[in-house]
Parts: sequence; structure tokens; C-alpha cells
Amino acid sequence: MQENHIQYYSHHLGRSIDLLVFGHWGYPILVFPTTMGNYYQAKDMGLIDSVRHLVDSGQFKIYCIDSIDKESWYGRHLTPRMKVLNHIQYDKFLTNELVPMIQRDCSVDKIGVAGCSFGGFHALNFAFRHPGQVAHLISMSGAFDIRSFMGGYYDDNVYFNNPVDYIPHEEGWRYNHMKIVLGSSEWDICLNANLTMTRILNNKGINHWSDIRGWELHDWPLWHTMFPDYLSKIL
Repeated sequence: MQENHIQYYSHHLGRSIDLLVFGHWGYPILVFPTTMGNYYQAKDMGLIDSVRHLVDSGQFKIYCIDSIDKESWYGRHLTPRMKVLNHIQYDKFLTNELVPMIQRDCSVDKIGVAGCSFGGFHALNFAFRHPGQVAHLISMSGAFDIRSFMGGYYDDNVYFNNPVDYIPHEEGWRYNHMKIVLGSSEWDICLNANLTMTRILNNKGINHWSDIRGWELHDWPLWHTMFPDYLSKIL
């Protein structure tokens, strides 16, 4: 499997962001890491190996990105206002710099986004904030309410990055082009978060697949089975 390490300089962040890119060609999937994870986490934890056959066959090209969680949501040294402002710069980097590069690299109009656990939040939040750039959303054991990071602080920036708040007020038709998967399991600590998001999407008439699996934990073995299954259903 072809593997390339890229250091992408972001003008919005004022520094380089690391990526690992797997595959020589195929439909692009941008993979966000779990809480405070890094760009090589998906490789080290076996998630990339779970879809090796789909990458080697040229069906998909996987872009694994670094997070800035320690400088945003999980930055305990930061004020709540700075946490969300730093995340907004990360979002601008994705929207204005990285995703357009991926679109050009793969000759596509829209990309796919995916993530496990807190990466599921990142994937879903990006997709719903920027539906014009996303055709496929895969969230595995995600949670979608960031108010617990804010210590009671709330403003418009928090609202527009908190999916459980802003999606109920969006126009559902804006997302009808997206294929959306919310994956969870009976023993998943984020099961209730996924059931809540399913209710929100149903109330807005937004088509999606709520996949609740059997007695499996919120951990990599569950995501190893989910990811290849979900990708195989995209194309």
C-alpha cells in the first residue's frame, strides 16, 4: 500500500500540519483522529489495515490528518473563548486550504470524511458546516455536544460548532446529497449521543443510516469492523 507523509503549511494556523496519505488513487476520505490523536494514529491502531484491500484496489485514497485538540477543545490552559476560536482556525484551514487540495488531487467535487470517537465529532461537524464540500460522512462512536468543554461559556461560535444546537435549525434539504452513517453499539459509551443525533436528523428529514451494532465496546475492534463495511457501501 502506497504511503506518503505530507507536511502541509497552513496560513490560517501559521504552521505545518502533518498528514499520512494512503493509496495511489481513489475516492478521497479524510480521517480525523480520536481525542488528541495524531496523523499516524489510524495506521498504528490498525484502522488503515482494515481497509487495505479497498485502498490497494484503487477504490479509495485515505488522508489521515493531525488534530489540534490540545490547542482547542482539550486545551485546559485556554479560556473557553480561545478554545473555540482556535478550532475555527482549524476549520478554516480545512475548508480553505486542505480540502481544496484534496479535491484537486483526486479530481472530485466533494470528499468523504470519517472519524472514530471525538474524530466522529470532527467529521460530522465539518460535514454539516460545509455540505458543499462533503458527499459522504462516516461517524463511528461519535459524540456531538461540546458544551462540556466550555465551562458554561456560550456564544455564537460555540453554537455554530455544536451540532446538537445548530442542526435542528438548519434546512434539511441542504444535506440530501450526503450519504451519512452514524455507527454505534449497544455497549458504546456514545450510544445515547448517536440516538440523540438520529432523532435530530429524523426530525429534519435528513436521510442517514443509524447502525447500532451488538455487544461491542467503544474501542478499535468495533471500528475495525465498521470502517471497511461502511466504505464498501459508498461506491
